[in-house]
Amino acid sequence: MSGLVLKLGPGERLLVNGAVIENGDKRSRISILTPKANILRLRDAIHPDEANTPVRRVCYIAQLVLSGDAEESQAKRQILSGIEQLSQVFCDHDSKQALTKGTGAALEGDYYKCLRHLRTLLPREDRLMAQYS
Repeated sequence: MSGLVLKLGPGERLLVNGAVIENGDKRSRISILTPKANILRLRDAIHPDEANTPVRRVCYIAQLVLSGDAEESQAKRQILSGIEQLSQVFCDHDSKQALTKGTGAALEGDYYKCLRHLRTLLPREDRLMAQYS
């Protein structure tokens, strides 16, 4: 049996197909068996004011699809365009791999995986931004 397995801390919240779910007092593990369910850990959510860098903006668009606040086909175009632009800056092997996996996930309509792959670029982006500020 495959699917997404989430390990949740006490009181942790997540969004599943538009419903906010809160874990109880103990750590738990939840298996999501429904393919292409829209899932977003609220601790990982990017606030609109924080979508102020190229990677964060693309992540935010993926997040909007997961929360049901963006139309998928339009968001997919924006995500793919954003990834194409990011590929002009992130040229190292690991970044290219993350962008390739993010592209594949977006093309498959798996925005949770897309977001997960793109988030790996955030520390690199932070370092680049710090060099030029």
